[in-house]
Amino acid sequence: MSEQTWPTAITKIEPNSVRVQGVDIADLMGRLSFGGAVHLLLTGDIPDEATSRLLDAILVSSIDHGVTPPSVNACRTIASTGASLSASVAGGILAINQHHGGAIQGCAIALGRVIAHARMGVTLEDAAAVVIEDLKKEGRRFPGFGHRIHTKDPRTSRLFELAADAGLVETVEPEPTHIAAAKAVESAFARAGKALPINVDGAIAATLADLGYEPAVMNGLFMIARSAGLVAHAREEQSRMRPMRRINPADHKYDGPADRSLSSEPA
Repeated sequence: MSEQTWPTAITKIEPNSVRVQGVDIADLMGRLSFGGAVHLLLTGDIPDEATSRLLDAILVSSIDHGVTPPSVNACRTIASTGASLSASVAGGILAINQHHGGAIQGCAIALGRVIAHARMGVTLEDAAAVVIEDLKKEGRRFPGFGHRIHTKDPRTSRLFELAADAGLVETVEPEPTHIAAAKAVESAFARAGKALPINVDGAIAATLADLGYEPAVMNGLFMIARSAGLVAHAREEQSRMRPMRRINPADHKYDGPADRSLSSEPA
């Protein structure tokens, strides 16, 4: 490698050839799901079917959460000015930070602290209580627990079911898993008289950590997923609403399709 070149290990482009992490992209098309392809891109590993399904579920779980999140409010406000789709979606993405969409990374780091304490010879539940108290002293909450709307996040149990299908189990010995640590934190909150169940961010954090993801990339999966929702909101804002309106998220009303179910399980 000459001094004029710099390395990248993600995708190799040559005439008539595109290889993502060494795999021909044409071979991936129609054979590997989008979630599986994201996993390959970020980790370099070709996932099995169950892991691909889990990654798909993680992306679907975060695809949208209505008009109240800051990213959607930012996206719609920008779209109302007549901005391009790319500018509107980019504005929404820029609103994803520590307090919105950032809980996944923060939760994974905090769960790592719980596991580190448990290695010192205390129970996982006691380790969870220690970290909860430490974060409180630092003036911080434990990310990934509780929700401003849901008392029981409907996405959490489904993600853990799919995680189990992918071989990620709740174990304490010989090394606690992040899923076990998350459930220990939930129990610690309950013992303290606080009903703060694991929310979807906490479930995603624990699952991705047990898949071997580094925390620094985890919020990226939220951004990938939420981009689809932002496209929908930007388009709806420009096609249904008047330009430059005053947007109050609390004043919205839903007028979409009635409740319905899939006719069959996805393939």
